[in-house]
Amino acid sequence: MSDIFKPIADDPKSTTNTNTSYGAPGSTSGTMPGTTYSGTDAYDSSSSGDAGKTLLAGVVGGIASAVGYLVYSRLPDEQKTRLQQQARSLVESRVNELRSRFNL
Repeated sequence: MSDIFKPIADDPKSTTNTNTSYGAPGSTSGTMPGTTYSGTDAYDSSSSGDAGKTLLAGVVGGIASAVGYLVYSRLPDEQKTRLQQQARSLVESRVNELRSRFNL
């Protein structure tokens, strides 16, 4: 029987499993009564790690966008207009490419 489906005791301080209804009568497979179960779950540690990675990615993205905005705000006007034109042409080319792919 896998660890996920092992029953746990009603008392959270108790680690001894007293349930005697495991498996078919007379079978020796499965968990035997009286065996200990630690109660730890293999999935607990990964969820906190994923949350930390997600938080780190959000913080790094926020810092990168703030730096980009500061750099952009200090540019001269002619460079800003050139960047805007380049961004417009890039978006237009991508939209046209998607339209041609999907025949829109």
